[in-house]
Amino acid sequence: MKRNCICKVFVAGALGVFLLCYAQAQSVSEMVVLKGLAPVTVLAKSDAGQAALAANYVVTGGIQTGTVRQATLLPFAEQQQQALRDVYVTDGNLANLSDGLGSTLGAAYLARAHYIDRERFTSISNNVANVIAYALAVTSRDANSAKHLIANGTTNGTKPAVAEAVAVIKDPGGTFDVFGRAYGHPAGSAGADIHGNSRPFQTEVSILSIVGPDYLNVPADNTVYNRGPLMDLSNSPSYPSGHTAYGYTGALVLAILVPARYQQMIARGAEYGNDRIIVGAHYAMDVIGGRTVALYDMAHLLANDPAYVGRSFRDAPHIEDFQTAIKEARKDVIAVVQTSCGNRVEVCALEDTGRLSNPAANQAFYDATQTYNLPVVYPQNAQAVEDIGKLAPEAGYLLTVAFPALSLKQADQILTETEGAGGGFLDDGSAFGVYSRINLYAAAGRAAQVSAGK
Repeated sequence: MKRNCICKVFVAGALGVFLLCYAQAQSVSEMVVLKGLAPVTVLAKSDAGQAALAANYVVTGGIQTGTVRQATLLPFAEQQQQALRDVYVTDGNLANLSDGLGSTLGAAYLARAHYIDRERFTSISNNVANVIAYALAVTSRDANSAKHLIANGTTNGTKPAVAEAVAVIKDPGGTFDVFGRAYGHPAGSAGADIHGNSRPFQTEVSILSIVGPDYLNVPADNTVYNRGPLMDLSNSPSYPSGHTAYGYTGALVLAILVPARYQQMIARGAEYGNDRIIVGAHYAMDVIGGRTVALYDMAHLLANDPAYVGRSFRDAPHIEDFQTAIKEARKDVIAVVQTSCGNRVEVCALEDTGRLSNPAANQAFYDATQTYNLPVVYPQNAQAVEDIGKLAPEAGYLLTVAFPALSLKQADQILTETEGAGGGFLDDGSAFGVYSRINLYAAAGRAAQVSAGK
């Protein structure tokens, strides 16, 4: 099976070319995501924002070097190796995320959907491949279109963005290249990203080297995946994290395809995003931004929002009803993994000896990645419970499609009751910002209990 052109370019390391594939006028969803991510550009205007920027730098460096101890799913040295493997993006079939399905179901999935080499992969079915391709086309385009807009007001580094997009940054008094300016590496300066928002491996005082086999078992290290030649991110703006958007989108797709492993898949998405910090490629804020894009976009996809379905992408099929499409894909996945396991998927889901087999450890790790302990920027929201049903009612579809016994109202209430700490740098009271505080791990656990009548 031939890999699509975006995947080939991305894995070859020319991330700048990957971004150029999307250098077009902004779609409705891209504009909404840009507005949602834009609060990062005004952080330097307030004391609280400056404190958050400073903490972002310190926390990121501490996580990367191991001086900030996290409740990672593996001992730090082993987590570093997992992080190096996670640099590779298996966006054709989500193979590198499938370990979140557990040792039994994950093996069954990989038997049918795996990578042969950097160019070729297999799939469970056309239904599954189509859902994956469409979901990733939406979230990757939205995340990547924001990179250069927020870095320097362009669509690809040099082509000026439309006035409406630039106004999203300029009208509230925002500044481009907020990370480069804050961390002493403004765009174009020595060692900096020429477009802005230089990455941690460019701005941090030291980056810990990670050496080992990558996902395809090829000897590598984090330098060849940060600075090249396998993947050169030197002139690819940091914010938001496109890898994290992929990781959470893929984790959510697999969670909905196999609801019995929903929580574990969400923990896997969190691990994948956090691993971007460990390899020195992204800041904590980048990861939070990428996660928020994925949750927001997936909720609107599952709600069949007209701005999200029926769109035309170069490397994805045309899907008019995403909710039905993912339900059909689920039938294919369940049939395959149950046949391999020889039992009901709910029984096979319990057969797990992997790093995601400890619920308490999963929750502790996921909770640690919710805010990364960054300071509050919007105290009025930190002290308030934000009503998901009123602010972002479509969010409930993140649960109802996996747990159909729930009504949308019940799902929104669960998301409200389990939401994490508020007031972070994106939680400015907007419908997009509230997604940054959704605790989907806790919500999924509660949704499973309510669905089971507990």
